[in-house]
Amino acid sequence: MEAALYHPDLGYYTRPGAQPFGPSGDFYTATQVQPVFGRLIAQLMRQRGHQLFVDWGAGAEAMRPYFSHYLALDVRRGELPERFTGFVFANELFDALPVDVFVRRGAEWIERRVSHDGSRFVWKEEGAPNGQQRAWLDRFGPQEEDFIAEVNLRAHELLASLAARMASGCLLAIDYGVTRRELIRFPEGTLMSYRRHSASDDVLASPGDSDITAHVNFDALRSAALDAGFHEERFETLASLLLRTGEEDSFASALDAPEPMNSGLRMQLKTLLYGMGETFRALSCSRREAL
Repeated sequence: MEAALYHPDLGYYTRPGAQPFGPSGDFYTATQVQPVFGRLIAQLMRQRGHQLFVDWGAGAEAMRPYFSHYLALDVRRGELPERFTGFVFANELFDALPVDVFVRRGAEWIERRVSHDGSRFVWKEEGAPNGQQRAWLDRFGPQEEDFIAEVNLRAHELLASLAARMASGCLLAIDYGVTRRELIRFPEGTLMSYRRHSASDDVLASPGDSDITAHVNFDALRSAALDAGFHEERFETLASLLLRTGEEDSFASALDAPEPMNSGLRMQLKTLLYGMGETFRALSCSRREAL
């Protein structure tokens, strides 16, 4: 998954000329629902009293016009300022991090590795989890026979790295995902690929030419944020987050435009609240430097 998404020459996100987002790409993110989404996130940042917007997720450049002090980070290079205070926005970041895949056989977990049968890539069950992976699976993975789970330890590393550089501020992570209790709905795991706005569960079919994602395990992500030193404020649906944000002025600033543009903005808001609002989750955390 690391190579398929982030190889400098062949990776889906990093190859020359890569255009994964929007109508000419393979999928949309919430950041493409503009300007309503950008206006609401900017309103939320103002409500929190921050000046610097740190964009740490997918489709970053789409958010730039809504912020006077804007910084985009390249997660692949581990790019972070030495020390900063601000509002960190992780939009569809954690679902695109490389994962390790395991299947439960009896009381044991076996790793699913990628092999080649001479004509295509295939799954091969081989090897046991290491100590970190086993601890993650025991705590956050499904316990049902033959269930498949994706272990995302990279998320823990990134949150720890962020906390080490972040003097104070807020972290908002928006992604589609599940809690551990909801994993019962995904016996085959949650790995999916996206190509030309169509989804497929055959993630080995066209590496480098399609996006590969795994649902965020929010129980694990919330725990990782706490371990890194963040304070959890809210875990909710995207719809709930946006409704609370727009409640301040009844969405007046988000929908500010003359007709017929105002009608288009209202459709964007409807898409955010109803099309994406119940599918995506939002985790809000804060961090304050110890005295």
